[in-house]
Amino acid sequence: MGFIIGICSILVSCGKNPELAKVEKLEQKLQVYGHWIIEQDGQVMLNPQTSGLVKWRDELLTLSDRSAHPSQRLRLRTISKDDALLSGPDLPMILSETLQTSCFAAYISDNPDLEALVVDPDDDNVFYMVTEDASYADPMSEVCQQKYLNSGSTNHPTLLVRLELQGNNTVLITHIRPIQFTADMQIGNFPNDGVEALAFGQARTLYLGIEKDSNKQARIFSLQMHNEFWQSDEFAVVTNFALKLPSFDSGNHPINGMDYYQTPDGREFLLVAARNDETLWVVDLAGKKETLLLPVDFFAEIQTGTEGCENYEAMDNASIEGVAVIDDTLWLINDPWKAVYLNNVKCAQNRPHYQMFAPLLFSLPIQATWFD
Repeated sequence: MGFIIGICSILVSCGKNPELAKVEKLEQKLQVYGHWIIEQDGQVMLNPQTSGLVKWRDELLTLSDRSAHPSQRLRLRTISKDDALLSGPDLPMILSETLQTSCFAAYISDNPDLEALVVDPDDDNVFYMVTEDASYADPMSEVCQQKYLNSGSTNHPTLLVRLELQGNNTVLITHIRPIQFTADMQIGNFPNDGVEALAFGQARTLYLGIEKDSNKQARIFSLQMHNEFWQSDEFAVVTNFALKLPSFDSGNHPINGMDYYQTPDGREFLLVAARNDETLWVVDLAGKKETLLLPVDFFAEIQTGTEGCENYEAMDNASIEGVAVIDDTLWLINDPWKAVYLNNVKCAQNRPHYQMFAPLLFSLPIQATWFD
């Protein structure tokens, strides 16, 4: 059975969520089927706490955050999209000598909270990632604290990190720049609800998605990654721009992954995962269309079927945290959310996988109707 076989959608009646305001919701619920990500020894991937996914050289690369099993931290891992196999190479991260005296060297060297991953659009030897929670880290020196005092968000600023592939299949951390939000953006000080999504658009525009601002709304900003961008270690100030994002009256509705998509007629969108809501957002970068919300039911494969537990089982929660576009297919990877992941257990065959906090790789065809 082909890897994408089993992906389908069904028409259902989607009642309007009373929490939503100014939201367009497609009356079509997607059913998306995932495959366990497998190590080369045949075991499922152990507790990566996945925080990013990106296309790289016809494969997929993934990233883990600081709460992952130690074997998964501070490395990029390659996944074959054809069979969800961790096919290699693994790319461990090394801090360059030039950054050893950086204000951020101690934090980056000591299991940082890494979130989101993108490949440079002009050089696939270069990657970028972003940090989130640094509330547990030792304080920077007084000089560094004063230099990076006004982040517009958290006390320890969010960091944009550049990586470059070396000949020995390591990735060297070559540059770090802190990110600054202006006061009028009203981001607030939320160490664990910061930048969770990155995506490159046209003309080296980097989009950054944050989980919530001071009004508990998800936001998307941009940075222009020009040729001189890494010649400075000063704050990189993000740009606010007009988007018709959904607005919620209550609850937490973060966005945790996204990628860029251009329609055949040249219109530009971001395809975004809202993990708490098990929903995909279709965001018009022109700011003309309301964001379309696509509710999704996720299913996990059953590798050895028994009566009543054949092929796939419905998941209670998937918690998507990585989104990658390859041609007209959308690839998704989940972050096994430790607090609720065992709620997925229904069939005995999958219990050990959930107990290992193993992730799944999902895919679905991108549909032209999403952009109408």
